[in-house]
Amino acid sequence: MKTPFLSVILSLISLACLSFLTGCSLLPTKTQPIAYYGKASYYGDKHQGKFTANGEIYDKNKLTCAHKDLPFETICRVTNLANGKNVVVRVNDRGPFIKGRIIDLSYQAMKTLDGLNAGVIDVRVEIIE
Repeated sequence: MKTPFLSVILSLISLACLSFLTGCSLLPTKTQPIAYYGKASYYGDKHQGKFTANGEIYDKNKLTCAHKDLPFETICRVTNLANGKNVVVRVNDRGPFIKGRIIDLSYQAMKTLDGLNAGVIDVRVEIIE
């Protein structure tokens, strides 16, 4: 007679063997892209040459951004919802600290999105790396 504990162990071993043989994994191998929607702003000349939160010097002509929570070096695709244009940026700073905004873009990133005249635009931010 099998004990309940032994039955559970045997079931888990059987499932692991079956997963191995069929090439399936018990754990997900890749997470789905995460997308955030909100407002983006940008920062330019005022911050040029100053240190960012990760210690590098801000260059308004690089494709970088500031985000409150994402780890430094996270790569994101930001899409301007008004015109469909998108840009890939790297997180190197913290911010924005204005309610309702989800990301601060470098001058060059906002220029790529055609958002300089508006100053603040509606965006989708997707984490890609």
